[in-house]
Amino acid sequence: MKNLGEIRTEIDKIDTELIELFKKRMDCAKAVGLYKKENNIPVLNQNRENEILDNVEEKGGEYGSHARLLFSNIMELSRALQHNIVGSGKKLRADILNASSKMQTENVKVGYQGIKGANGHEATLKLFPNGDAVNYKTFADVFDAVDREEVTYGVLPVENSTAGSVSAVYDLILKHRFYIVKALDLPIDYCLAGLKQSEFSDIEKVWSHPQSLSQCANYIAKNNFDSTPFENTAVAAREVASEKRLNVAAICSYKAAEEYGLKILDNHLQDDKGNTTRFIVISKTLCIPENANKISLCFSLPHVTGSLYGLLCRFNSLGLNLTKIESRPRKGKDFEYLFYLDFSGSVYSDNVIDLISQLSEEMPEFSFLGNYCEL
Repeated sequence: MKNLGEIRTEIDKIDTELIELFKKRMDCAKAVGLYKKENNIPVLNQNRENEILDNVEEKGGEYGSHARLLFSNIMELSRALQHNIVGSGKKLRADILNASSKMQTENVKVGYQGIKGANGHEATLKLFPNGDAVNYKTFADVFDAVDREEVTYGVLPVENSTAGSVSAVYDLILKHRFYIVKALDLPIDYCLAGLKQSEFSDIEKVWSHPQSLSQCANYIAKNNFDSTPFENTAVAAREVASEKRLNVAAICSYKAAEEYGLKILDNHLQDDKGNTTRFIVISKTLCIPENANKISLCFSLPHVTGSLYGLLCRFNSLGLNLTKIESRPRKGKDFEYLFYLDFSGSVYSDNVIDLISQLSEEMPEFSFLGNYCEL
């Protein structure tokens, strides 16, 4: 039996041979790309790839499935090379290169969900201190207002560090495909706010938004409070002030408590003291600042085994960091999904704009949602 050193020496020798063979194969892929460009042939030939992979798996014997995975990665990289050669995604490249780098910030109308004192209102004021904040009842109303150009931008929550994704907003993002032009991570700090005549010992019920109730679940359970969901934390505060019930309090922001004349009965209720909500700014017009650091995409996947893995392979090969991937059911399509994806990067990098252009040609229902700064 060979010792470990001898086995490793043999592995190094095989690896050297594999590298040279890989370079030769990529040279062939380059030649194929040039031929396809010359003859206006699409890069992706799924039938050809399936034939190769089936053959590889069969010849791989006991390592057949591993061989298939290896060659799937090689094909992803070969296809990426060919896309660059044929110049895939010309329209997308043009849209990105022609995008403005400056957002309108003065005398601009900005829509948000909720009322004064809501977290969405606070996020809007931080993002647009010189803007005109316009409130809407629902998330869908904000998207509709942007669509009608009633407002220039919309500010919406997409994710909380404790309660997770705001699914309703992701569904609307995938429906409308508006651009994301900015994002904000807003620290969330909740208080227990009741009538000025109330004491903490009087409280039996708490009202708030479902996400806020979730973010304070341990606190609510510890105090044996009954909870009632409301459309918004500030709406809950306003209703507590209006109902004038001594045994009811709102879980809301300090600004909402102040706005509706409530007494603060307890502080810092959230289970996670680092509780943060991520807000995005949506727009019908693409804007890409020079210091943009996050990119969002949406798409569906081809009906091919391993298509999600192949997509992730592309990102991994370029060392790109995925920060979010969200799947949402496609309405009217059983067991089919749309994907929303965030990753760190800038379209001003050649590798990144090449990747996005490649995906735009291969991923069904692909949309580039923007490259923006997250504050």
